[in-house]
Amino acid sequence: MTDGTIAGRRAVQPLAERDLDPAARRPTSMFFPLASILGGTGLIALHAARFGSWTADDAAITFAYARSLSDGYGPVLQPDAEPVEGFSNPAWLALLTIGRLIKLFDRGTIFGIPDYVLFPKAVGLLFCAGILVAFYAAACKVARRPTLVTSVSAVILAAIPSFVVWCFSGLENSLFALAAVWLAVVIFRAVLDNRLLSAKVALLSGVLVTLAALTRPDGLIYAAAYPLVVLIYLQRPMLSSGVRHVLLHVASFGLPCGAYLIWRYLTFGRLVPNTAVAKSQSLPTVGNFARIGELVLYVGVVSVLTFAVLVGVVLAGRSPLRTGLAALLVPLALAVSAFVILGKDWMGELRFATPIWPLATLTGTLMVFQVASNASARGRSLLSIGVVAAIMSSGFMFVNFSNEFRATPTYPVCVVADRLGRSFNGYANILGVHHGSLLLPDLGGSALTSRLHLVDMAGLAERRIAEFHRDNDKASLRDYVFEVVKPTFIHSFGPWNALTRIPQDPRMTRDYVAIYTYPESQYEGDWVRKDVVPGAERLKAAQNYAIAVMLPVTSARWASPLSHCGPTLRVGQTPTTWTAPRR
Repeated sequence: MTDGTIAGRRAVQPLAERDLDPAARRPTSMFFPLASILGGTGLIALHAARFGSWTADDAAITFAYARSLSDGYGPVLQPDAEPVEGFSNPAWLALLTIGRLIKLFDRGTIFGIPDYVLFPKAVGLLFCAGILVAFYAAACKVARRPTLVTSVSAVILAAIPSFVVWCFSGLENSLFALAAVWLAVVIFRAVLDNRLLSAKVALLSGVLVTLAALTRPDGLIYAAAYPLVVLIYLQRPMLSSGVRHVLLHVASFGLPCGAYLIWRYLTFGRLVPNTAVAKSQSLPTVGNFARIGELVLYVGVVSVLTFAVLVGVVLAGRSPLRTGLAALLVPLALAVSAFVILGKDWMGELRFATPIWPLATLTGTLMVFQVASNASARGRSLLSIGVVAAIMSSGFMFVNFSNEFRATPTYPVCVVADRLGRSFNGYANILGVHHGSLLLPDLGGSALTSRLHLVDMAGLAERRIAEFHRDNDKASLRDYVFEVVKPTFIHSFGPWNALTRIPQDPRMTRDYVAIYTYPESQYEGDWVRKDVVPGAERLKAAQNYAIAVMLPVTSARWASPLSHCGPTLRVGQTPTTWTAPRR
């Protein structure tokens, strides 16, 4: 039998019937596999329930675009805005848009739960179930007890806070992880079945790469998975066939991704999302590789060392898993590479690492079961000690990470909806501003509730400001704000003061008057342009409103960050129209 290992770089030959594990044959009943998948999905949902209705504010940016698309305004943040690609997840945006068109999203409540909370989380849970189905599909090829492998993998995955948090944040992470895992499993099964050089596998891999690339820009890195695996296993006599299938693979994702690129340029005038311009993603440096340490520290050194030892043991033995291990390790390595290349994310909890966790969980669990089935009694004892030590060290950290995030979750959409959307609507009502604008750094909840034209201080949905951030030209940014945009209202706080220095600009004092400033700093708070204030009495009323209404509402939101924002998020709402926070 031909050796299909990485070292041999030979083509995989069909496995003889005697080499197949019993579980590789078709199961007689799907009851237990289905129970393991549903049970694992339930565990993931149980962990997600700890975070209540929390939704990340950045997720609501895509919600706002979905609302505009479904209402016929096109890909804009607000009906009166110019087309700017302030999102970077078109596949997720398409799902949300469909959800709104069929009245399951951003319409009201379902079973008493706001659908802007329920729909994204339900879809995320569905995709988590799809990941567990992929686990089972892979385990059937190499494990004697694929149901047990799936169950154990599900328990591990459900315990990882980083995975659960971001799959239920309202963002695209669950779809992204689903695409990456199924890509790995499709290639893995093809290697074991000697179908790697087939049109079906090449095309299906390309479709999954397309899904990943249209879910997140860094998903394009998975385009290398199929060609790399082909290169690892290719024999010289199959060279021409390998080249043909790689080209077919490239065409299968290149055409749809190229079509989207053309549409992007024709619609937005850019070849990259505006978000990429604003974030100034640079080429990786040697220092980027230090980010691997973040992953190691998150899961624990013991777990990483155990994983590495298992890879060596599997490659040194003879088993079906050894034959196809590279097909799992290559996508995992690409997922780690994407995490390393991307800039550090301010939202915390390793948001960009989401695909790493299911890929590592599946690979690690398969290796544990494979090594245990082939090891001596002494080997099983050593394996048990290593696995228990890894579980204990990682488990304690995961509990702490989950508790910490539950206590202080990343910027909730409801805080932004009330603090910047509804509260500024209240200011505008008091001051008689009917068609004003608001310069602010947080877009999600405000885009769903504000009746003002929003100007994004961060540049995600603002083309010119994105360019100023890219060029690090803060002086021109301030000139643009005060001489061109002239926003009716300005809100600034914390890091944005240091980054833009807009509140410290002399034109702020010249043109604007404070409605409210925080006690800690005169440069943090809310301002209104002087020429729109109808008089001292109205200004005083707005200032009193800030203290009597806005501050208590904001405090209530921060005190209950896992609550929802009321039955609906609608343009024009004020803090007096909201529903009290609850879980």
